[in-house]
Amino acid sequence: MNNSDIYLYNRNISKNADYTVWLAFPGIRSFALSSLGYLWMFKDIDTFDDVNIEMLCTDTKTTKNRIENVNLIGFSFTFDTDFLSIFSILERFSIPLKSSERGKDNPLIFAGGPVVSANPVPYKEFFDFIIIGDGEDINLKVVEICKSCKYKSKVEVLEKLAELDGIYVPSIVQKKVQKLTKRLESCVYTPIISSEAFFSNTFIIEMARGCANRCGFCLASYMNLPLRCAPYEDILKAIESGLKYTNKIALLGAQISAHPKFVEIFNFIDKKIKSGQQIEMSVSSLRVDAVRPEIIKTLVDAGQKNITLAIEAGSDRLRKVINKNLPKEKIFEAVKVSASAGLKGLKFYGMIGLPTETDEDINALVSLAEKIKKNYKSFDISFGFSSFVPKPNTPFQWIGREATKSLEQKAQYLKKEMHKLGVQVSVSSIKWDYWQAVLSRGGDGFADFLIDVYKNGGKLGDFKKSAKQHKINSDYYALGTFDFGANLPWDFIDIKPGKEFLQNECIKLLET
Repeated sequence: MNNSDIYLYNRNISKNADYTVWLAFPGIRSFALSSLGYLWMFKDIDTFDDVNIEMLCTDTKTTKNRIENVNLIGFSFTFDTDFLSIFSILERFSIPLKSSERGKDNPLIFAGGPVVSANPVPYKEFFDFIIIGDGEDINLKVVEICKSCKYKSKVEVLEKLAELDGIYVPSIVQKKVQKLTKRLESCVYTPIISSEAFFSNTFIIEMARGCANRCGFCLASYMNLPLRCAPYEDILKAIESGLKYTNKIALLGAQISAHPKFVEIFNFIDKKIKSGQQIEMSVSSLRVDAVRPEIIKTLVDAGQKNITLAIEAGSDRLRKVINKNLPKEKIFEAVKVSASAGLKGLKFYGMIGLPTETDEDINALVSLAEKIKKNYKSFDISFGFSSFVPKPNTPFQWIGREATKSLEQKAQYLKKEMHKLGVQVSVSSIKWDYWQAVLSRGGDGFADFLIDVYKNGGKLGDFKKSAKQHKINSDYYALGTFDFGANLPWDFIDIKPGKEFLQNECIKLLET
């Protein structure tokens, strides 16, 4: 931390603690300072009277605490390839990568976050324990237990942790691990505002967690069910608090428009702007049905020039298959409202390679872009695409990806055809998405494969080379369509809705 950081909570900086925690972020400090979940966990542990906590990032030059004095290291695990940065941090401090190779002089190592909550199995040999699900409450219990057992053996500490719901201890056989779901009884917001953050001096407020729409491919929806909204009064108080320190606020959530007071929250901000207060506001994205004149006008008044709309697919048919019931007329209406309310442009997010996709569905994306450009010549539109990646605990977890070559041909076709229309297109790396699918649905026996990927440099070619060396059938994990009766690596996680519901939902959607 440095002098440019503003703490919105009371720190106990004169601690005489004999227990030290490093909270590690597998990325650079500016990204850590814009990660709401990471910062909130840091804040919670920082308020402990007798625990020292230090932020650790990939670009941390020096640490206040020596590694031999660190008792516990927690890692945020948000993206599939975060293991590369996690390994580099462990190696930097001469900590063996595998838990089984660490001795009593090494700190306990744990992880939490969406990747390991969905499927921790490929990474289980690297962590002493893993938090499954929402970690806000359990984090504090974990630190309390670890601190109280400081002088006990590693086995004794882990046995005690394994008794808690939401804690997966790979070295202990657990038939089921309950996924934790927190009630949003209060508002989660940025506890540290920094000019060095990627979103500089921005106060982020979580309005809602989860999404009730349940797109068949969407991990963010299914892992975070049910949809929960922060209390309205708490959100208003958080906005008032944040505006004392910065004029930049951001509203976060997969489905913020589902908040029962969504319009009222925007009206509250709009009144402040109209009274002369300078406010810059942004939103993560909006559903098409949330694009209303008063909402867009508030965003424009708050300085936003473009917003992102997730349409996922080009045709009404394919959107129904993925459970996104969004007719194209609604999309055109959203464009009309956005342009007339003063936005300069829209970015559409879509996905290629979705189950049952045909050439007609791809062409429908081009037709959609063509019609919008024809009717709104001066309106800036762009498209961003990723390719379908089957994710655990979703209805489409059983469905394999389309072949890489075929997906790359679709991506090139979209780029070429939309370029003719004057529409910008960005497509995620199809080859990287392939390996993301391998990691997402991976199982036992991945540890040495992942270590070799890291040791060889972590590039695309290193994944292929290491998989071959360790006899990992990557096509099975990425392209294979699994039988409904198959045992999946992550089946031991007790999560709702359960496997039977997901199977029925998958069948229903594919028959749409």
